[in-house]
Amino acid sequence: MRPEVGVSPGTVPVYYGGGKLMAVERRMKVAEVVLRCLSCAFGVIAAVLVGSDTQVREFFSVEKKAKFTDMKALVFLVVANGIAAGYSLLMVVRSVVSMMKGSVLFNKALAWAIFSCDQVVAYLTLAAVAAAAQAAELSQFGQTELQWMKVCNLYHKFCNQSGGGMVSAFLGSLCMVAVSSMSAFNLFRLYGKNKGKRSGNF
Repeated sequence: MRPEVGVSPGTVPVYYGGGKLMAVERRMKVAEVVLRCLSCAFGVIAAVLVGSDTQVREFFSVEKKAKFTDMKALVFLVVANGIAAGYSLLMVVRSVVSMMKGSVLFNKALAWAIFSCDQVVAYLTLAAVAAAAQAAELSQFGQTELQWMKVCNLYHKFCNQSGGGMVSAFLGSLCMVAVSSMSAFNLFRLYGKNKGKRSGNF
């Protein structure tokens, strides 16, 4: 079955070469939706765990409260995962709507936009996890050369909860890396030899 004529500039008409290709295409879409849902879930969990993390300790009758805003790396982690979760939710809605509508023409400009956004979010989450991991190492072990004392032996609950948030953020970033790889495939296959033989639905 051929799509309707009247293609706007930048849109590539593509066709299925058989039932097997259509099945593969659908499985890729389902996998993408699942990965984006996981990325959204992990992002929300990470933001909630780290953003709500506090602990109060008393030292010589003076109360000291540890909170995530005391460490800029944790603030970055919360913001980055909030952005990633919101973006993933929007893309899940878009993907589900696309699946419900069935086969459509695929626009190169849209493919580039999705690919670029996926790459930015993937790098953002990875950078946030790396920064938080560095801060966590200093909190756990300190740095004797710079006379930075370790604090996790004083704030066990705070460090454990933040650690759980970082693990969730790391898993979410891995999902975004996988999603960005799929969006790269969906984009660059439009420029391949078989762009007129199989569907480029997204």
